[in-house]
Amino acid sequence: MTTKEREAVPANHGKEKLAWVEKLAAVMERVVPDAITTSIILMIALVALSLAIGTPVTETMDAYYRGLWNLLAFTMQMTLILVLSLILGATPFFKRIIVSLSRLPRTVPQVMTGAVLTCGVIAYLNWGLSIALGPLVAIHFCRAAEAKGLRIDFLFMLATLAGAGAIWQFGFSGSAPLLMATPGHFLETTTGVMPLSTTIWAPATIILVISFLIVTAIAGVALMPKNVRPISQFADAEASVVESSEPEPLPEKRTAAMWMERSPLMVAPLVIMLVGWLYLHFFEKKLSLDINSMNTIVLTLGIVLHRSIFQFTRALREAVGLAWPIVLLYHLYAGVAGLIQFTPVGEYLVSLFDPIMTKYTFSLLIVVISTLVSFFIPTSGGQWLIQGYVTVQAAESVGHTAQRGLLALSVGDHMGNLLTPFWAVVGASVARVDFRLMFGYRLIFAAIWFVMGTAAFTFLPC
Repeated sequence: MTTKEREAVPANHGKEKLAWVEKLAAVMERVVPDAITTSIILMIALVALSLAIGTPVTETMDAYYRGLWNLLAFTMQMTLILVLSLILGATPFFKRIIVSLSRLPRTVPQVMTGAVLTCGVIAYLNWGLSIALGPLVAIHFCRAAEAKGLRIDFLFMLATLAGAGAIWQFGFSGSAPLLMATPGHFLETTTGVMPLSTTIWAPATIILVISFLIVTAIAGVALMPKNVRPISQFADAEASVVESSEPEPLPEKRTAAMWMERSPLMVAPLVIMLVGWLYLHFFEKKLSLDINSMNTIVLTLGIVLHRSIFQFTRALREAVGLAWPIVLLYHLYAGVAGLIQFTPVGEYLVSLFDPIMTKYTFSLLIVVISTLVSFFIPTSGGQWLIQGYVTVQAAESVGHTAQRGLLALSVGDHMGNLLTPFWAVVGASVARVDFRLMFGYRLIFAAIWFVMGTAAFTFLPC
């Protein structure tokens, strides 16, 4: 916790009787370690379990190492999603839209609802955009609210929007549903190709997405901390959007290199090439949206909206600095995932739930199991690759469709995103605050997501 952030705590903090929401945040701030420390704790726990069930030491060590560098390409893709999303968020076009939206609300409920819906739309379009742009939405809405005299706790707003971002699991970038809708996927001989109409656009999923955003907005208003910490008390966060992204004036002595770097004409050939590839991908080859095509779309938009290589490069330097957590953390957590994937630990954990697996407990148990697994595997697609076959078999054994298992697993996957420091660190890095200050608040929205997601895929048609 930095000196500035300590100064942001109100003088009466600790003297007044705190609400349970604030007590929860204070406790989590003291006990939650950072993401690297958490990965070490998880590694120790899984190594101990692996050895306890009879796995040799050498096999256990080899499983960790196999996982450690198993996601090199995927880590670069995830880093690019975050970096390119931050670049897009730094464009004047995006800032004008968010600033315009942030000026519309006139009351606290309107501010929270507007921010939740804005972040929800972004998350539905792309999960990387929601992680990168959600904190920026929080900053803009909190600045506009404070200017109107509305009491909005900035840290609580960050947590609320992190909660709203959960719906990406059932949006256009949902890794597991997109994978299962692609011909040739690893379970095609078992499940066939799953149309998106049976997963992310199933009745239960649509009802969950809409109702969850409504409940999140209501909770954001009802549970707002009494000791409000406005964004003006977080100078670094404000500076992240105040810093100008307008073109720097050219020096009096202009060189040919300076002209080329700042000219929109130099952008055109690259944009034409990227757009041409996208046309080939979607219309000629008739391929579906995937991580690489999504990154290409965001890259193209970022270049077009920055209008010059010079402006794009300025935004790139800033974005790379903010994306530092993801570069190493994925590998450390992938090593932990290797202990589940390449030893009997994964099957052992799942087998513990077999005696109580029924038609009515299926979704609940799948959510719980996938929540536990997601602590070790911070990637939805990777988790489905590991758990998919077992989940499909469990669904069939109790008379449910494979789709219901996939959707329940997606709920549990995001529980891990909300309950562990991994993505909290990334979002806090963008907002330039200590993730511990708002981590406790995230648990509230994790609980809401758990209850609503489990209920939806237990009782609603899908």
